[in-house]
Amino acid sequence: MPYELRIAWRYLYTGRKNNALLAALGVVLGVAALTTVLAVTTGFQQQFRDKVLGVNAHVIVMSSEGTFAEYRDVMKVAAGIDPDVLAVQPFIFTEMLATGGKRKISGVGIKGVDPARVRTVLDLDRYIEQGSLASLETIPAPGELPPIIVGRELALKLEVAVGSPLTVVVPLSNIDLKTGRAQQPRTYRFRVTGIFYSGFAEYDSHLMYTALRAAQELVGHGDEVMGVELKVKDVSRAEKLGERLQRRLGAPYSVEDWSTLNANLFMALKLQKLVLVIILALIIIVATVNMVSALTMIVTDKTREIAILKSMGATSGRIGRLFVALGLGISGIGTALGVGIGLAFCYLMNAHGIHLDPRVYLIDHLPVEVRPVEVWLVVGITLVVGLAATLVPSRSAAALTPLEGLRYD
Repeated sequence: MPYELRIAWRYLYTGRKNNALLAALGVVLGVAALTTVLAVTTGFQQQFRDKVLGVNAHVIVMSSEGTFAEYRDVMKVAAGIDPDVLAVQPFIFTEMLATGGKRKISGVGIKGVDPARVRTVLDLDRYIEQGSLASLETIPAPGELPPIIVGRELALKLEVAVGSPLTVVVPLSNIDLKTGRAQQPRTYRFRVTGIFYSGFAEYDSHLMYTALRAAQELVGHGDEVMGVELKVKDVSRAEKLGERLQRRLGAPYSVEDWSTLNANLFMALKLQKLVLVIILALIIIVATVNMVSALTMIVTDKTREIAILKSMGATSGRIGRLFVALGLGISGIGTALGVGIGLAFCYLMNAHGIHLDPRVYLIDHLPVEVRPVEVWLVVGITLVVGLAATLVPSRSAAALTPLEGLRYD
C-alpha cells in the first residue's frame, strides 16, 4: 500500500473516525438508493417499450383523405424503401361498444389485421393465452360467426371465454341522416377464438383483434383501410425510415414512428426518471458535504501530527495527497458498499417479483433492469464528487506550517 494510503488509513481509524464513518454511511445510502431507482425506472421504460412494440407496429402510414383504397400500392413502396423493413400489413382501427354475457357492456378498440401477415408485423402471437392467433385465418361458413381475439381483462369484464359469442354495437348507426330519427342500431356478432394477455392494462382491458375483412364489413367502407403499418429490423432506426418513407410518399400521407405515437408516455417516464435521479443525487451531495466537515475536523485534530511530518521533511504536496487519499477511501468504500446493497435489492426484487395493480401502474409487476453503464455512471460520479470534496480540506492541511502546529506544545 502506498505511503499516503497507509497514513490515510491510520487517520481514518484514529481521532474523529465517527465523522468519517457517518460520511461514508451517507454515501452508502445515497448510492444504494440511486442504483436501485435507476434499475427500476429503466425497467419501467423497457417494459413499456416492449409492451407497446409487442402489439403495435414500428411505423404507421396514414392518409389525410377520407379514403385509403390504394393501400396495396403504398405497401409495395413501404416494403421496398429499405432492407431493414421486415414486413408490412394493412389495418383498420375503430372504437365501438361490445356486449357479452349478462348484458355486460364496454367501450372497445377493434383492430382489423391481415391474418396472413399479422405474425410478421406484430408480436401478438406470444401473448395469446387461450385459443390461437391462427383462428383469424378461418373464413366463416354461411351462418357462422367471424372470429375475434380479446384481451384478458376485457374478457373478464364482458364475461366471455373462448367459444363465447360477442356482440359489437356500431355507435350512431341508429340515426337516419334523411329523417333524423333514431332506429335500431347496427350490431355484429363475433365468436371469441382467442384471449391474449400482454401485461399492459391499456391493451388488455380495451383491445380486440379480428380479420381485416370482418373489420371492413364492420365499418362499412368496402375495400379500404385506415392505414399501413411496418415492422423494422432495428427499432432505433424507425424514425429515420419513417422520414424517408414520408419523403417518398408525400401528400396526402403522413408517416409516424412508434416513439412519436407514444411520445407523451415515454416523455413522462424520462421526466420521472430525471426527477428521481436529481432528488437521490442530493443525498450523495449531502454526504460529500459531511465528508468535507469530517476531513476538516480531522485536519484540526491532526494539526500537531501534520506539523511533525512537515518538520521531518514531508512536503505540502504529500500532506495534501494524504487527505485526498483519505477522502477517496471514504467515498470508495461507501460507493462499493452502496452499489453492492443496491444490486442485492435489485436481485431480490427480480427473484421474488413485486405485484402491481395494472389499473394504476398499467403493468402487473415491478420491472427491474440493471444496466452496467448506469452502475458505472453512478460509481464515476460519486467518486468525482468525493474527490472534489477533498480539495478544500487537503489544501488546508497542505497550507499548515510546522510552527503553527507546534506553537502550543
